Amino acid sequence: MRVLSVDALQEMTGREAGVSSWYLIDQARIDAFAEVTGDHQFIHVDPDRAAATLFGGTIAHGFLTLSLLSVMGLEAQPKIDGAAMGINYGFDRVRFLTPVRAGSRVRGRFVLAALKRPRPGEIDITWQATVEIEGGRRPALVADWMNRFHLDDRVEE
Repeated sequence: MRVLSVDALQEMTGREAGVSSWYLIDQARIDAFAEVTGDHQFIHVDPDRAAATLFGGTIAHGFLTLSLLSVMGLEAQPKIDGAAMGINYGFDRVRFLTPVRAGSRVRGRFVLAALKRPRPGEIDITWQATVEIEGGRRPALVADWMNRFHLDDRVEE
């Protein structure tokens, strides 16, 4: 696990910060996501019916693929020295480019797009996140993902 100072991290702006491991998107994961979200559209959960579509089988929910950025980011992004807490701050842009077929593997690639210091003790990081499909020509998704970090020296007693 890499731990970087805020200054060292800022020097990485515009460069790739990390790539995650591959994650299997099997039918069980897709079905579990459908259960949690209530999105049981047949292209996700009915292999027989989905086989007759242009996808040729079931595909992952776009939001399932997007949600994996959390675990991928924890694995691939450097940790920040002095960070007391980090939060998901949102997305400026998300595009679902290629469906992820059941049985595929995906991984996250993160480029540090920007690091800002809105207030003392806080930093905002924007990641250019790409979820790649193993063996695919195009990514599953691209997103500008923002995180906010609160640094230790801002913790008030």
